[in-house]
Amino acid sequence: MAVAGRAGRTPLIAGNWKLNLDHLQAIAFVQKLAWSLKDARHDFDTVEVAVFPPFTDLRSVQTLVSADKLPIKYGAQDVSEHESGAYTGEVSAQFLAALNCSYVIIGHSERRALHGETDELIARKAKAAIKAGLVPVICVGETAEDLEQHGPSAIPVAQLGTIAEALKAGDDIVVAYEPVWAIGSGQAATAEQAQTVAAQLRTVLEEKLDADTAAATRILYGGSVKAANIAGFMRQKDIDGALVGGASLDVAEFSSIAQFPKHVGV
Repeated sequence: MAVAGRAGRTPLIAGNWKLNLDHLQAIAFVQKLAWSLKDARHDFDTVEVAVFPPFTDLRSVQTLVSADKLPIKYGAQDVSEHESGAYTGEVSAQFLAALNCSYVIIGHSERRALHGETDELIARKAKAAIKAGLVPVICVGETAEDLEQHGPSAIPVAQLGTIAEALKAGDDIVVAYEPVWAIGSGQAATAEQAQTVAAQLRTVLEEKLDADTAAATRILYGGSVKAANIAGFMRQKDIDGALVGGASLDVAEFSSIAQFPKHVGV
């Protein structure tokens, strides 16, 4: 079954480890994940799989992936807007590119809530990532209060609109819609809710960039994703994968999520 038929967009299953797993645990995890997917005869050209470890794990993951020629992609959980300089604690996109990272998560709701990141800062980080050859996974989403006051799409649409103004047509990006009220709650949005927002986000990209960029950009859903509910999301025409949190720390569960084509008619 060809799942990459949605306007040529190859689905992406991305695992955000957050503040979990040291570099030794990361090596063991990626090895087990690779074995699990190999045993399942997973086709990485049909469904891309990526992990997002803490910064301190990235060199170890790079060494393992390179040495064993693993088809798993990896990226960082954040990046600086700056290339270099007196910015203690920051990590440059150039440093991540030197570690052969493919992706970097930008503007995750936890960064927004805990570190006060704004859409303008997120836009600058996205530009820095693109300049270094990384694909930014740009996160947008609404809180429970936002949902009650404005409905499910107003806030993420406004967030992406501001960020997209700093980008240009043809930029290679991924957008992750993560309703904040669903993250870690066990209560995911319905597939239909997620599709409605994803479709509006694609419209934003078409308006701010162009139709080709909008059609090529993968839009992920994130928020209490698990093997039991991934099928519903992946049946939606504008949802191209998932940004998985807690479930990405369980090898069997994450592997099962990545194998959604086996039980989804897409």
